[in-house]
Amino acid sequence: MTTVAKTRPFDVSVDVATLARLTDREREVLRHLAKGETNRVLARQLGIAERTVRAHVTSVVRKLGVGSRFEASLVAFQNYESLGEKAIAS
Repeated sequence: MTTVAKTRPFDVSVDVATLARLTDREREVLRHLAKGETNRVLARQLGIAERTVRAHVTSVVRKLGVGSRFEASLVAFQNYESLGEKAIAS
């Protein structure tokens, strides 16, 4: 039996230029993904519709070039500090 780790390791590193392509709202959504929040919780916290959250997550996944929401959350976790509001401004 083959494990997932052997067939597809989660190498989800991205460079600064890739993160820079995200909008402020997409960065905010990505920071919430790092915390493992559901779309429903995220929508309530941001004051937007769940459908809008799904659209942002889809856009983030596409822009980061990852295969899933899970991989995007790994990117967010690895780059959490650089996604912060202070890092965005600088």
